[in-house]
Amino acid sequence: MWGRNVYDSISKFLQFQLTVNVVAVIVAFTGACITQDSPLKAVQMLWVNLIMDTLASLALATEPPTEALLLRKPYGRNKPLISRTMMKNILGHAFYQLVVVFTLLF
Repeated sequence: MWGRNVYDSISKFLQFQLTVNVVAVIVAFTGACITQDSPLKAVQMLWVNLIMDTLASLALATEPPTEALLLRKPYGRNKPLISRTMMKNILGHAFYQLVVVFTLLF
């Protein structure tokens, strides 16, 4: 039960962090290419990562396992940590966030 809970928590954390980092990198790179100045400075990106890492890890680390985890089949050894569905979610959320951020910036 605990192993499945840890696996699910790591998957959620990775999905959240990859979305945040993909958006930050694309905004910084695109802004630097278009305006010759990055909209996000290095200190701001580090601050966002510090806050997001801390809060997300605390939220996911304190999530207790449930009995419903035992109803699911265990994950195989060869199953990738980032699944195709998770990658679609990351790219979908990143696209939405980029549209909102670019609308506000430009």
